[in-house]
Amino acid sequence: MIGVPLRLKTAVALVLLGLLTLLAGIGQRTIWAPSETFTASAPADAQAAPLTVIDEKLRTLHGGTVKITVEGDGNFLLAAGRPDDVDAWVGQTAHNTVTGVSEDGKSLQVEHADGEATSPSPAGSDLWVSTENASGELEYSWTPPADGDWTLLLAADGTQPAPASISMTFPNDTSTPWAIPLMVLGSLLILGGIALALLPARKGDGEGDGQGSGFAQRARVRAEARSSSRLGMVAAGVVTVAVVAGAGTAATAASPAPSSDPAGSAAPQQQAASPVLLDAQFRRILEQVSSAADAGDAAKDAAKLAERVGGTELEVRTQNYKIRSQVASYEARMPVRSTKLLTTVVTKDREWPRSVLAVTQGDGNVVPQLLTLVQASPRENYKLVETNPLQPGTTFPTINRDGTETLAPADKNGLLYSGEEAMAGLADRLTTADSAFKDRLVEGESSPYIADTLSYQAEVVKAGENGNFSFTHKVVPESTVVFRTADGGALVLGRINFGFEGTPKAAGDKLTIGDDAAALAGGKETTTGMVLSFAESMAVYVPPAGSSDPMKLVAATRGLVGATFK
Repeated sequence: MIGVPLRLKTAVALVLLGLLTLLAGIGQRTIWAPSETFTASAPADAQAAPLTVIDEKLRTLHGGTVKITVEGDGNFLLAAGRPDDVDAWVGQTAHNTVTGVSEDGKSLQVEHADGEATSPSPAGSDLWVSTENASGELEYSWTPPADGDWTLLLAADGTQPAPASISMTFPNDTSTPWAIPLMVLGSLLILGGIALALLPARKGDGEGDGQGSGFAQRARVRAEARSSSRLGMVAAGVVTVAVVAGAGTAATAASPAPSSDPAGSAAPQQQAASPVLLDAQFRRILEQVSSAADAGDAAKDAAKLAERVGGTELEVRTQNYKIRSQVASYEARMPVRSTKLLTTVVTKDREWPRSVLAVTQGDGNVVPQLLTLVQASPRENYKLVETNPLQPGTTFPTINRDGTETLAPADKNGLLYSGEEAMAGLADRLTTADSAFKDRLVEGESSPYIADTLSYQAEVVKAGENGNFSFTHKVVPESTVVFRTADGGALVLGRINFGFEGTPKAAGDKLTIGDDAAALAGGKETTTGMVLSFAESMAVYVPPAGSSDPMKLVAATRGLVGATFK
């Protein structure tokens, strides 16, 4: 029996090995291909807490869009905000934080922090750029509303535990780095086996086989040996290439992704550069402020203002309602309108209190109006604290729309005057006709506030036959806010208390006040003296250091807030 030549056995083995290798490569692209997504769920035994924070790192953990499924009893919400805003709102409240995914990709890693057992409801907070409300179940696709980092906050009402059933579906790594090399290697092995099987046969002892002389057969043997050697080298080269290609792919897959750790250098820089409000947030807040002011104005009821109006504006409008309830002819405060928003001023300084500005031109408003809104703390919403009609003919200074710097009132860095100096100079300019700031702070030809104030005070003194009158303008330091303008100057806003005091010249002399003041004082005449108080809301432009230009009054108004007899 003649045995099968070793050459044929080797050829068959190469073909079979090639087929197996080829099928292995194809299988990696088909039946063994990894799933396009994987889902990780929060552990069922996680400790209950009223708030759950989903860390911003999870959104970019595997690239692509992350889908979140939440199940819970009753109503709950999922809010998106900047990481520092979410942390500030959570404060000392007990909470869970979803920080990552387990190595097997099946479980979410949840850390618990002890603290206060309850918190206010996060619903309606101005910190959130968006909010998803749900009952029972929520499916949410996590996409960033703008550049930078974003964190999610999950809660019921702050008193009940936040939903504990959370699962997150991430894009999976579907790459198969060995598939192509295995298919190429398998194909080469099959071709090599076929080529080996087709080589001319020869005797194993190297002698003649009846096909030519022994010398010729030995030459063929040497040629076949060289050919076999070359085939072996080619096969070895293919294997080497496949291994190197696979190793390179593996190395690429294993290389670390860019860090999303908030403690890293990139995250704080991005966060520090983020304005405290996006346009969509600002417009929503402004609409709510406008609605509250409209409701209060319509009913002449200050209680309807309290949720969205505070500070100077709440005080002025409250007294305005009281006067108008007795004096029908008394002028109403300028309406607050959000329909025509001309510009916004938003700070990048993320500490509290936070101040922002809006310039609006409402229907019926003769000139644009400058609105100052302040958020006192993370868990409070923005409130309108001052309204200021722009001075006629005045151009509002250019301020970067993507966020600007706020300065401390005493900070004079890069400015001709600090905010404190500007407001003090304005107060002196309003009090004294020959003020040292007469040429340092001016208003346009069509802007009469300073001139009218000085004229009014002079006329009262001149006409006061029965009384002695004095006037004061004093800055309220805590109200001063300073925004850097695009040219390096600043816009300074704040309140000045305007005091008007009168005393009779002689015993028995009477002083008479107007109907508006009488509504607050409880009478029109006094023989002992009187004090009228006005709140002045002011805005002044300060040029940059080195400029020869004077400061300019940008916006100004006053409202009567008090009247008493001595």
